[in-house]
Amino acid sequence: MSEPVTLRLDVLTRKRLDKLAKATERSRAALAADAVRQFIEVNEWQIAAIGKGVQQADRGQFIDHAKLKAKWEKKLAAAMDKAR
Repeated sequence: MSEPVTLRLDVLTRKRLDKLAKATERSRAALAADAVRQFIEVNEWQIAAIGKGVQQADRGQFIDHAKLKAKWEKKLAAAMDKAR
């Protein structure tokens, strides 16, 4: 079951939403509901990940800086090789 919610948008955002609704043949309400769901999912994930990281830090579990740096340098080198 869904419940109504009032949402205020600036004029440009409202026009963009209308254009997207027309292009996708969906209602503004459906698009807004999807956007809110996605926003909540991302933020819930982020909050949970931060919480997990804080718990690990509280237990003294940290990644070694040199290992982390080496890992990202390796990824960067691989990406640069692909770009060539």
